[in-house]
Amino acid sequence: MTVIKINAITVPAESGDELAQRFAARAGAVDGQDGFEGFELLRPTDERNQWLVVTRWRDEASFQGWVSSAAFSHGHAGADRPAAHGGPVAVTSELWSYEVAGGSPGAG
Repeated sequence: MTVIKINAITVPAESGDELAQRFAARAGAVDGQDGFEGFELLRPTDERNQWLVVTRWRDEASFQGWVSSAAFSHGHAGADRPAAHGGPVAVTSELWSYEVAGGSPGAG
């Protein structure tokens, strides 16, 4: 069953473009991971400062395989550095986990 992982990332308004650029620079990094089904980076269009990284996985084991991979570690390296030196631009992040419970034909 498809699982959805959403990383809700709180980013100061002045850092949103930097976040988008960093994701664009790593575009495709997860595409070859076993069980990966899709990715979207959602930019807020209202007063919120929370961006959503939405990924779809064949199952929980596929997601856990990605999290424990060298590619994941490489993409998340530098978390202890300041944003100006390649560290995170996020203030906080929270991982949400869902499974598809319904929807319209063709969705997902």
